[in-house]
Amino acid sequence: MPLSVNDLLKKVKRLEILSNRFANDLFAGQYKSVFRGRGMEFSEVREYEPGDDIRTIDWNVSARAGRPYIKRFVEERELTVLFVVDISASGIYGTERSKWDTAIELVATLMFSALKNNDKVGLLTFCDKPEDYYRPGKGKAHILHLLRELVQCEPIARPTDLNAALEYVNRVLKRRAVIFLLSDFLAPEPGRELAICRRKHDLIALSLEDPGERVFPNVGFLTLYDPEMGNTVEVDTGDSSVREYLARQLDIKRKSVAENLKRGKVDQLSIGTDSDFTNELRRFFKVRERRFR
Repeated sequence: MPLSVNDLLKKVKRLEILSNRFANDLFAGQYKSVFRGRGMEFSEVREYEPGDDIRTIDWNVSARAGRPYIKRFVEERELTVLFVVDISASGIYGTERSKWDTAIELVATLMFSALKNNDKVGLLTFCDKPEDYYRPGKGKAHILHLLRELVQCEPIARPTDLNAALEYVNRVLKRRAVIFLLSDFLAPEPGRELAICRRKHDLIALSLEDPGERVFPNVGFLTLYDPEMGNTVEVDTGDSSVREYLARQLDIKRKSVAENLKRGKVDQLSIGTDSDFTNELRRFFKVRERRFR
């Protein structure tokens, strides 16, 4: 059921307060150091000194001055950050907190971290196809607009197509960006489009998981409903072999996803709906920081 305007504003305000606090914590030591800029940008021209790389000599300035000058460059720190968010109906599942609510809080925290770094932030929602695309922009008003649009999204009861989302990203983003792909990845695994996106951008997969998916309780006969396909099936959870089979199938799927992302050299972070994702982000950032160093 859609939120009223008043409820929507209250929820976004709550997200802003919580996310700002988390973002301050993350930004203080790590966000800025774990994402690379688009490359190198011109800083200044200075006179050549022994030991400087002769390939950096600015021949036009040197000719005018009558002595050698070099160009100096610094890493371009301003980033473009795009959040690609799966809004399929499987996100409504959660034993304590839904995967969808977890995704929104996670996106809000990272958006406010990007805001503090003066980065451009954009949003793409998708299910079996791209749904809504909001071009990257700057400023608090822009961030709040994106969050309002995200909070208002209604889960879609159709199968998830990760390739369709990545193909769209590869088409609309011409310059290098940081891409956060949020999904539970309970869908056919992406192939060629994943490899293309990884080559062009810094792609990070944020995999949303719920503990209730890993361990099925013994509650007798249970009707399971697939919100994306609309199918139902009745299982006997009192049978331990059934519970073990369901857990094993999910484990196989999770491992397959992880291996596929690893082959594609895509960083993956699993976020549990029952966990403190700020701690998970902090550990993830530390790993990336050490690798870049």
